[in-house]
Amino acid sequence: MALNLQDKQAIVAEVSAEVAKAQSIVVAEYRGITVGDLTTLRKNARAKGVYLRVLKNTLARRAVEGTPFAGLAEQMTGPLIYGFSADPVAAPKVLSDFAKGNDKLVLRAGSFDGKLLDKAGVQALANIPSREELLARLLGVMQAPVSGFARLLAALAEKKQAETA
Repeated sequence: MALNLQDKQAIVAEVSAEVAKAQSIVVAEYRGITVGDLTTLRKNARAKGVYLRVLKNTLARRAVEGTPFAGLAEQMTGPLIYGFSADPVAAPKVLSDFAKGNDKLVLRAGSFDGKLLDKAGVQALANIPSREELLARLLGVMQAPVSGFARLLAALAEKKQAETA
């Protein structure tokens, strides 16, 4: 079904809004993926806060024009699915993890912090722990001395009680 000019403008406006919020964009070729697998990918993306969309490449190029992601335009050829995320590692992680289990999804390129990434760069970005994971690790490191001190105090109290008894 052909899109009229108003539909195209609406799509470009919607995608441009997502690009403005995004810190990373990943582009992957999806040729040959079944509808069920694509539905699973979309469900995983939604759960991780990733905006995932199949777009006409000309509309995607217009959406990234004049943004730090403009360098990605030359990679936009063929049947592509685009992943946009405000968390720098969410989109690369979702698409990279899915590509590991489904060889028909081929990571093409990505962009982060104004830099163009190849497939290896996208996978490297995907291997970085997410913000939530890093915060959880930091909290664990910060709580370790406090919990150790609390155990020490409890042991001293038990020792003192044993001495008085």
